[in-house]
Amino acid sequence: MNEFAKGRDYTLPQPSKKRNTKKGRVVKSAPKSYRTTYIIVGVVAVIIAASAGLYVYSSAHNTTSSIKTATSSTSSGLIYATIDTSQGNMQIELFQSLTPKTVNNFVSLVNAGFYKNLVWHRIDKSSSFWIIQTGDPTTRNGGGNPCNGTTIWGDTSSPDTVPLEIVPSLHNDVGYLGIARSSDPNSGSSQFYINLTNNSASLDGQYTVFGKVVSGLNVAQAIGNLPTNPACTSSEGGPPENPSQAMVYSITIQNSS
Repeated sequence: MNEFAKGRDYTLPQPSKKRNTKKGRVVKSAPKSYRTTYIIVGVVAVIIAASAGLYVYSSAHNTTSSIKTATSSTSSGLIYATIDTSQGNMQIELFQSLTPKTVNNFVSLVNAGFYKNLVWHRIDKSSSFWIIQTGDPTTRNGGGNPCNGTTIWGDTSSPDTVPLEIVPSLHNDVGYLGIARSSDPNSGSSQFYINLTNNSASLDGQYTVFGKVVSGLNVAQAIGNLPTNPACTSSEGGPPENPSQAMVYSITIQNSS
């Protein structure tokens, strides 16, 4: 912080004393040269005071400008993703500032075309729990085996993992996206889910919440209402009976800046 330059320490000359012989008392009188000194000192004081006022105003103005610039920079640069599915499009807001590692990994996968033509391989709907999940590369174009074998749907992700990023203000509420993982809390990768009911009580604090649906929630709900394959549906849901109805055709990233 800038400091004011200290001014010179002016020591005023002491006025001489004249004796008033008529009154018999001492009176103080300032010679003409002293009065000139007073005037000069007064002018200097006014200039210093005016300069201080200008500095304070300039500092306040600059501080206000800095606050506006900071606010503008934090409100800009939002990242959105558009998920094109067999049921329509969804637009997602990604929480890059809150979960940067997860979002950066997701964006990297999207830009590499990782999610192209994958299936929403898990539809889990009950009276108190409802999600849809995708991100397994073995489901591409409906391939693999949804129920058993080495390519069972839901068992595979991208090789890169990201650490768990828990943000207390983010919850597994309707429309919010979370990263699926194994028993290792830092094993999040390409698989993600969309909450279609408030699942905070069972999921908060265990999975990274990294985005939310800002438009097209009805599309996610349509996928969540598709019938599942009875051959491999369990208490944790199952794959869609007709994979072509639950496709992720593509995901694209848009920056607002």
